[in-house]
Amino acid sequence: MLTAPQIDPIAIQLGPLAIRWYGLMYLIAFLAFWWLGRRRARQTGLLQAQQVDDLLFYGALGVILGGRLGYVFFYGFEQLLADPLYLVRIWQGGMSFHGGLLGVLVAAWLFGRKHGLGFFGVTDFIAPLVPLGLGAGRVGNFINGELWGRVSDAPWAMVFAHAGPLPRHPSQLYEAFLEGLVLFLLLWFYSAKPRPRMAVSGLFLVGYGAARTAVEFAREPDAHLGYLAGGWLTMGMLLSVPMVLVGAVLMGLAYRGQNDKASG
Repeated sequence: MLTAPQIDPIAIQLGPLAIRWYGLMYLIAFLAFWWLGRRRARQTGLLQAQQVDDLLFYGALGVILGGRLGYVFFYGFEQLLADPLYLVRIWQGGMSFHGGLLGVLVAAWLFGRKHGLGFFGVTDFIAPLVPLGLGAGRVGNFINGELWGRVSDAPWAMVFAHAGPLPRHPSQLYEAFLEGLVLFLLLWFYSAKPRPRMAVSGLFLVGYGAARTAVEFAREPDAHLGYLAGGWLTMGMLLSVPMVLVGAVLMGLAYRGQNDKASG
């Protein structure tokens, strides 16, 4: 049994200004997206370097707005009904990956429309750029000591300060590894060669959905939601399983030749 490190969530204090580790993880995510996007643009020629900067702006807005709206509607709707201003209290925490994904999809559509690019051409380009940012976000969750796992007797199980005396799965680290590093390597090397349009996007959905669903079996469900059915189904599973199905359909359509234009 291990004890989770108790790290001050504030990384830097400059007078009244507090810079939190979780905010720095978002900065790392955006910088990784920009650097990898510039490199991918040179390799594939799908976008110009300046367009990557524009894409980052669109994507950042999509992540932040979609992530917050998704969390409020998927996980905190009762709080919203009781207090409508809860929607804008971002400093109190609460961001949803699935909401952020929807926000990024809207941003990709708007970006593609502005630059005369197809929707799936844009999503195929950005899919390999996302996982490292997801991994950074999960590291931020671990530093904050939040979103811990279920009680476990595994030798690497950890006692979290705000989760009681029992050891739990460090599910934040599982997600950082699977959704971050593993998914990044899979998508980066898969997309290194030209693929049918929609295939890279489909693989992202399959990979993330499968990884998130697997980790949900070790992750403690949100306290105010609990298990949705049968003592095992969680909101994370309910939102992730359809991603696997949609991703598989996209890959199937891509390789059936219905979209013969390749994307690198």
